[in-house]
Amino acid sequence: MDDSNPSPVRRLHLYETILLFAVPVLFVVYPFAVNDYYIDIGFYFGIYALLGLSLNIVLGEVGLFDLGHAGFYAIGAYTTAILNTKLGVPVIILIPVSALAAALFAYIVCSPIIHLRGDYLCVVTIGMGEIVRLALINNFLGLTGGPNGVYNIDFPSFGGSFVIDSSIEYYFLIWIIVGVSIVGLIRLQHSRIGRAWNCIREDEVAAGTTGIDVRYYKLLAFVLGAALAGVAGNIYASKLMAVSPESFTFWESCMMFCIILIGGMGSIPGVLIGAAFISLFPEIFRPFAMYRMLVFGVVMILMMMFRPGGAWPRRRGGADLPSLFSRMRKSHDG
Repeated sequence: MDDSNPSPVRRLHLYETILLFAVPVLFVVYPFAVNDYYIDIGFYFGIYALLGLSLNIVLGEVGLFDLGHAGFYAIGAYTTAILNTKLGVPVIILIPVSALAAALFAYIVCSPIIHLRGDYLCVVTIGMGEIVRLALINNFLGLTGGPNGVYNIDFPSFGGSFVIDSSIEYYFLIWIIVGVSIVGLIRLQHSRIGRAWNCIREDEVAAGTTGIDVRYYKLLAFVLGAALAGVAGNIYASKLMAVSPESFTFWESCMMFCIILIGGMGSIPGVLIGAAFISLFPEIFRPFAMYRMLVFGVVMILMMMFRPGGAWPRRRGGADLPSLFSRMRKSHDG
């Protein structure tokens, strides 16, 4: 067999292997080659990547429309802000606490609505996110600070000897968390849970008839997605040293939704591409701020027309928005 002319499949695997090694090296070298402003852009890229990964569990893996995901992000941020400023709990300890608080909130509010499908679930999640935002604005239990939010949040520290307080340290913190999350989610995709999620996404009724506990796995997706969003909220709150309701609006949920649609539903590399677009796009078009949303809207329309599977669609068991809508209509007609 002649190996001098490798097949397209082998060339594709070669390119993927090169990317697998080149991309981490690029992320490590990047902050040492730029100033603090561009390091902060890389940090917010990481925040959106983590938020995209969290929503990808719900939307990409299971096909559940969630347009209130910013509510879980807010729960994580405010849990960190309140416990740190009121009780003095170290921010680094509050990372798992914020994840647990967001996951518990998701379990409580999603349990009664998990049976809803398609556009009905989408509308309810929008209301859920708005309820969280309005509760924060109205200074819930006198803890959230109303429209002004909560200030003077501490930096993360490890025993008081090492404090994360610089742009480059926050950059590495968020990307280490993103890296660990990616490894865990890849393993989850290839586990029994991941296969059950994909079965539910493709045909919920058929999944139920084969013995899959549809309610349990759908609720699990919401809980795990909320936990990751809670971690993002913790890092975001400590970086800014303050949180306010205006950071967790419906628009923020839409941005997370767009990350999945641009990158590819269920695709982890696609989430990174979508997060890069969402975080870098405003900076590229900053001189044309008046037209940024116009260009952004045109790009989204073109993506849905010519690349509905996303920039990096998942190779196996993938999904796209048109196919999800088609299955929704069939389930309603049935």
